Amino acid sequence: MELDVISLLLLAVGLSMDVLSVSAVTGFGLGKLSSKQMIRMAVAFGGFHVLMPMLGWLAGSTIVDLISGYDHWAAFLLLALVGGKMFIEGVRGGEKVDADSILGVENLLLFSIAVSIDSVAVGLSFSLEKVTILIPALVIGATAFVFTCFGVYLGNKTGHWLGRWSQIIGGVILFGIGLRVLLAHVLI
Repeated sequence: MELDVISLLLLAVGLSMDVLSVSAVTGFGLGKLSSKQMIRMAVAFGGFHVLMPMLGWLAGSTIVDLISGYDHWAAFLLLALVGGKMFIEGVRGGEKVDADSILGVENLLLFSIAVSIDSVAVGLSFSLEKVTILIPALVIGATAFVFTCFGVYLGNKTGHWLGRWSQIIGGVILFGIGLRVLLAHVLI
């Protein structure tokens, strides 16, 4: 079974909304990211948006049944950790924000997992419906890549206006995004 193009594009855009939010907040909170930093972030987010649905598809129902009760907690904790770090560095102030430390391997991995974890369930549903995964995963990943670049660009253009306050606000917003994910699952 194959997925029609419109459904696939809508799915890819839907899965990329958290990517857009997190990348815009990161660009906003850090003020100005270099093209290299933006591409590194986009590759990580896009790559995880390819990997996660494939993992869900390969794992079938086993892994999703194991993590579905906790995925929202994981996303919340990951975004809260990174948002908290941005907030604390913004409050301390005085020093120039080091985007490389915020977007270091460890934090980038946390970000990437947090924004792509819901893609595991998409891969599972494709597996159950006998939908091939490779093309949809690549489209989802490419969309996440583009949305990351756009989000960082948007954040870069607005973040410098507020100086170090943008990092504090960015940290609070990341925490809020994580809290929204958590509450959406807990209250339903």
